[in-house]
Amino acid sequence: MSANGSQANWEHTITATTAEQTFALAGTLAAALSAGDLLVLTGELGAGKTTFTQGLGAGLGVRAGIISPTFVLVRIHPNLATGPRPGGPDLVHVDAYRLGSAAEVDDIDLENTMDSSVTVVEWGRDRVEHLSESRLEIDLHRAIGLDGALDFDAEETDEPRTIVLRGYGPRWAAAPDLVAEGDSPC
Repeated sequence: MSANGSQANWEHTITATTAEQTFALAGTLAAALSAGDLLVLTGELGAGKTTFTQGLGAGLGVRAGIISPTFVLVRIHPNLATGPRPGGPDLVHVDAYRLGSAAEVDDIDLENTMDSSVTVVEWGRDRVEHLSESRLEIDLHRAIGLDGALDFDAEETDEPRTIVLRGYGPRWAAAPDLVAEGDSPC
């Protein structure tokens, strides 16, 4: 169950052993996304949230240069006419880490871009669920070291990540093809 009490329609767990696999998974997911979609990314520092967003951007065909919007809170990456999806949605990338509530999210006025963009919110759990009746929640977790402690070595980008995808609401009644194939959903 998510923090807002709604039950996920489906859940699927994937292991990515490299940053490139995380990027590629997101790029594949981008093919299933359309304007109005909301993605909520959760994971500790260094888990791959920005790498995942970069893969989404590449798959959506938006302007390159996606970095974490930690200090500006929101970055809009316009779709490129020459990209893989000309005329496709823009990507709105939000970092809600410093926002303490849904009211603070409302202050950044995401409602103005939701209909024309794919909106990705890092650290958005318990802050953005009210923006849409449907959403994808994507949890990224770094590997646990042999001693049981999380390894936060920023130089180790190719350690395995566990990526858990969950679909909520009518838009995500069924899992996109990338998670419906292969292993059985959890």
